[in-house]
Amino acid sequence: MRNPVSLKELVLFIKKRALLLISLTLLFGGAAYLITTYFMTPMYQTSTQLLINEEKSDQPYVNVSEIQANLQLINTYNVIIKSPVILEQVVEAMNSEVTVAELNEKITVQNVQDSQVVNLIVTDVDPVRAARIANQTAQVFQNDISELMNVDNVNILSPAIVTGNEKPVSPDLYLNTAAGSLTGFVIGFIITLLLEYFNNTVKDEQHLSEILSIPILGTVDTMNNKKYPDKIISGNVSNIDTRRKGYGS
Repeated sequence: MRNPVSLKELVLFIKKRALLLISLTLLFGGAAYLITTYFMTPMYQTSTQLLINEEKSDQPYVNVSEIQANLQLINTYNVIIKSPVILEQVVEAMNSEVTVAELNEKITVQNVQDSQVVNLIVTDVDPVRAARIANQTAQVFQNDISELMNVDNVNILSPAIVTGNEKPVSPDLYLNTAAGSLTGFVIGFIITLLLEYFNNTVKDEQHLSEILSIPILGTVDTMNNKKYPDKIISGNVSNIDTRRKGYGS
């Protein structure tokens, strides 16, 4: 059994199959670029910020239980924003451009860390519609929360706006192209290893010794014209011919 491939041999394998590796890397990278550019739908994202005011308290100081209660209140609001009670009204206001289920998938609610601000994020293929959904949902939530929770502590801090210069958040052209190129390189590397693994050609004397399980007693160097000039070779040939003639006579 042959010894494990050394790092030097691995580098030689890669240099030997460099054309294959480069070709597959460019092929897969180019394919990923074309698919991302022409076949994947760009998605846009916009957000509306909501400010959740603290509930009024008679305590002159803020205690831990009050902070915990505010956090729980914000989490409750996050659930209510995506509830059918709110979303059905948004769908109705938008003339059924989307369903409640589709709307639920488009909306993401996130708390801004260490604050009472909530981001209502909407992702859609149309940036204008994404802004409409975000603002409509925030407006319906603000109107209904007083009836649902008997409080009036929600304000729209920053509505979603459309500037006309929106850039898609997905797909990421550079990331996909890089991922495709990396995939091509890995596939080429695996093919290179398989080709070398199944290549039974004797590569050197060490390889031959491993195959036959016999030690190397000597080697015959390669003769070429550069190493042995024509004059010497021709002179030797002449001498050999002369000897042959002498033996023949």
